[in-house]
Amino acid sequence: MSTSNLFSLAGWYFLPNLATGYLHTALYAIFMRAGDPKPAPGSARHARDRKRVFMFVILAYLCYTIYESDWQLRRQSDFYQDLGVLHSTTEKEIQSRFRRLTVQYHPDKVAASAAAGERATVEAVYVQLKLARDVLIDPAKKFAYDRFGPEILGWQSCKTVRDFVTMGVQRTSVYYVASGAVLVLLGVLGYLQQGKFWRYLVMGALFVVEVQTMMRPDFPTALTRAINPILLSTGIRAPYLPFQMLLLLRKLVLTFFIAMSQLGPVLQRQQASVADGDGVPTRLLERMDGLAKATDQEVTRLVGLELMPFAGDQASQRELRTSLKEWLVQNTIRNDPEVKGAIAQVLDKRRREGGMDASMVG
Repeated sequence: MSTSNLFSLAGWYFLPNLATGYLHTALYAIFMRAGDPKPAPGSARHARDRKRVFMFVILAYLCYTIYESDWQLRRQSDFYQDLGVLHSTTEKEIQSRFRRLTVQYHPDKVAASAAAGERATVEAVYVQLKLARDVLIDPAKKFAYDRFGPEILGWQSCKTVRDFVTMGVQRTSVYYVASGAVLVLLGVLGYLQQGKFWRYLVMGALFVVEVQTMMRPDFPTALTRAINPILLSTGIRAPYLPFQMLLLLRKLVLTFFIAMSQLGPVLQRQQASVADGDGVPTRLLERMDGLAKATDQEVTRLVGLELMPFAGDQASQRELRTSLKEWLVQNTIRNDPEVKGAIAQVLDKRRREGGMDASMVG
């Protein structure tokens, strides 16, 4: 895992929370009328609004990270853009294009009276153009450049396509082993807990895609039939090379799983707080059930302690049972509103019947 990826990982864990706090406060200031009380921190509405703002910030940061990665690729350019040719341009056309550019950028064409800075700029451009020409007219280097990028310039021991592919697969394997080790370490430290299985599965699948792209003789079908034709027709950006697509996929997968690690706990808390049929949160019911069980155990223990003095006295136990029965009847049953109502109806009926009998006797 590269240093830039580590900085991106750190940014994912600090910037969204910081931005959420500022944006949450700003939205309340914009959309709430003056004088209306703002939701207090810790209230249900405040937590709900902050969760929505946090999810928006995470998704926005994900889109920005992908755009920033693509912008970096465009800023770095590539040998095809330097020469102004397409991927399918032949060796003869590349040579012809280089000769035309040499007329403009050859150091000998710069006037002797030109400033030193201007001469240095022209010389740097000429060296870059010559390097691009030398790579693209060599079939083995062109094949390797399309799949591995400018880092092949440092592979001095590679001469054939087989040499470049072997070196590329080895370096890619080292990258994924190191990235896997970093992810395992982060998991041990308590980070990136969401979707561990799927994260490793997708990383394994991406490794297979990279190796397959490095070994195939042509560009991936997704580039030749879908992505690059759209880019050429719309002019949004220059067509992707395979190594650029792979770099973007690496960044996309990494940032996506970091985003999911941030959104996962929020979505889990949302599901846990969904109300059941009585409108009481499930987690609250579980806590109440545990509290009731603990209370029942404690009451049973205390009653057992209170009854220990009567353990060997049968008469006292019978008297205690009778007293408890009368207490339950007097304080529980008779105090029940329905029982009281039924007793009142019976007594009222008896009083009416007694009054009728007295009037008849009179």
